[in-house]
Amino acid sequence: MSDLFSAPTPPRKSASASARPKAPDNQAYDASAIEVLEGLEPVRRRPGMYIGGTDEGALHHLAAEILDNSMDEAVAGHANTIDVHLAPDNWLSVRDNGRGIPVDPHPRFPDRSALEVILTTLHAGGKFSGKAYATSGGLHGVGSSVVNALSARMDVEIARDRTLWQQSYERGKPVSALQEAGAAPNRRGTQITFQPDPEIFGTHVFVPSRLYKLCRSKAFLFRGVTIRWSCDPSLLKAGDETPAEAVLHFPGGLADSLADELGPDAPLLTPFWSGEAPLPPQADGTDNGKVEWAVAFLESGPASLISYCNTIPTPQGGTHETGFRNALLKGLRAWGDQRSIKKAASITAEDILGMIAARLSAFIRDPQFQGQTKEKLTTAEASKLLETALRDRFDHWLAQNPPQADSLLSFAIDRAEERLRRRESKDTPRKSATRRLRLPGKLTDCTKEHAPDTEIFLVEGDSAGGSAKQARNRETQAVLPLRGKILNVASATNEKLRANQELRDLIEALGCGSGDRFDLTKLRYGRVIIMTDADVDGAHIASLLMTFFYRELPELIRNGHLYLAQPPLYRLTQGAHSVYAMDDADRERKMAILTKKRGKIDVSRFKGLGEMPPADLKETTMDPRSRTLLRVVAPPEDRLATRERVESLMGRKPELRFAFIQEHARSVDELLDI
Repeated sequence: MSDLFSAPTPPRKSASASARPKAPDNQAYDASAIEVLEGLEPVRRRPGMYIGGTDEGALHHLAAEILDNSMDEAVAGHANTIDVHLAPDNWLSVRDNGRGIPVDPHPRFPDRSALEVILTTLHAGGKFSGKAYATSGGLHGVGSSVVNALSARMDVEIARDRTLWQQSYERGKPVSALQEAGAAPNRRGTQITFQPDPEIFGTHVFVPSRLYKLCRSKAFLFRGVTIRWSCDPSLLKAGDETPAEAVLHFPGGLADSLADELGPDAPLLTPFWSGEAPLPPQADGTDNGKVEWAVAFLESGPASLISYCNTIPTPQGGTHETGFRNALLKGLRAWGDQRSIKKAASITAEDILGMIAARLSAFIRDPQFQGQTKEKLTTAEASKLLETALRDRFDHWLAQNPPQADSLLSFAIDRAEERLRRRESKDTPRKSATRRLRLPGKLTDCTKEHAPDTEIFLVEGDSAGGSAKQARNRETQAVLPLRGKILNVASATNEKLRANQELRDLIEALGCGSGDRFDLTKLRYGRVIIMTDADVDGAHIASLLMTFFYRELPELIRNGHLYLAQPPLYRLTQGAHSVYAMDDADRERKMAILTKKRGKIDVSRFKGLGEMPPADLKETTMDPRSRTLLRVVAPPEDRLATRERVESLMGRKPELRFAFIQEHARSVDELLDI
């Protein structure tokens, strides 16, 4: 046994063996192999590191960055009007009446203006020290310079000190010197007009409805700003309700936003709880910012919490949401203690969040975000600051409105008791069931339970699963990624079937069992939808899954629960209008129609579901209002023929497949000729 752990004696090296051979020239690794990317080159080389990708969402992130700079001027009290205009050829202009970006020479770079330094240098701007902006959505130079780097052209106008200045850039580099363009006695502020670079973003263009929604949300977030939106009418599609012009100003702020979204018939338990409060100051008395909120307590309907930090959307939440949740939970529990209601201690934050629609906007100093796209706030102290500020206001509101406070407490206790009952009963809540079924990170479930309009999408791989999770309706649509090729159950042994983890996970997720243990009443979804790539590999995986359902869960097919999604293979874009094609023949038909119109046609082929932007996947494949589904059927009168066909194509006998191919080869040739 000791021989197993003793090290072998190394062989003696000869003089020739000890000399290390010189690597051939093509494998040399020395100082000359080290690249140094200067200026904005890193941004153009790796745009995903700065804006999260090069898809439609990343393109609109450019617009958000420029608009955020103008919003920071407004929040700081230096601007009250912002003009946003979308012009043909994908040009976007954002203009504010703020102080205007400085144009004097920069102290460190005396031969360059501060404007040029800001637009051509990463990490240059007025938001690092906190002197120019107490609260801002990020670092001025990062956003502006990244947008400049990723734009085919950017034109800048600065009205400052009664003088108008102009400068132009192409792909991040100045193509003209900063020039004085005349007097501007009645104007001040910054105007940036830019065209995203097609070399980076391909055929993606700004979507008017998306930009308008962005402007509207910003106007809701800061009641002291007016945003004047305009869009060239030629860019609005038929049926698009986006206005060509609009003045966006909401004195009620977040409360106006929430009321607008919920509508007049929302089932409210109480009137809105909304307001604004300063955050506790620093030890030396320095202002720490403020928080604004609007909360609707609902008897029914979808719950939501949408948060922002310094007007930046934070869809992944963060520490400000943690403080908000803690304030509500501790406040309502404390009210229960005052009323001597012991059951109040059983309330959790999830019980409360499930009964509210809320908007939360924090303005804090030096915010820290997760990633360049700022989707999650990570500033540690924000949690305690918001909890303190909001808890005080919530306690006061409850004390001033005892009937409403009692109603909220009673409703929250009912939700807590229902949660506990369901945990103890066989009808386990979905999230608890997911943990019990041990599907780590795979099943992304919907919130509705056992309803006929719920759906589970079976997708191939984590990449497609990621796109599907972003495109889904969280209330009614679940997503289960399946890794690798599915087992062919028609040619596999029962032992292999039982040992296959992917199929075991699928059966567990459906909840209805299989074989002798199958119980249709326990099926957790109204529709089971196979969603694979629109290519040959995708068709193969769909065939394997249909074989599995036919052999192991035939009742799902007989009762109309199994469907095939129909994702497109191509997107055809002409100007701002896009259509989708299912296959090559469909592409040619639609190309012929578009060719009759004027304008270049850009054709994009989707490599797979994971390559599709979530917005495209939702519109074409997942949204019940616009998608096409094929129901999988096995007519009883053709039961024998169906069984024989499945056995021929998927069974263990290759000679049956060969005979089928020989029999149908001529029809395949005819299809290929077409």
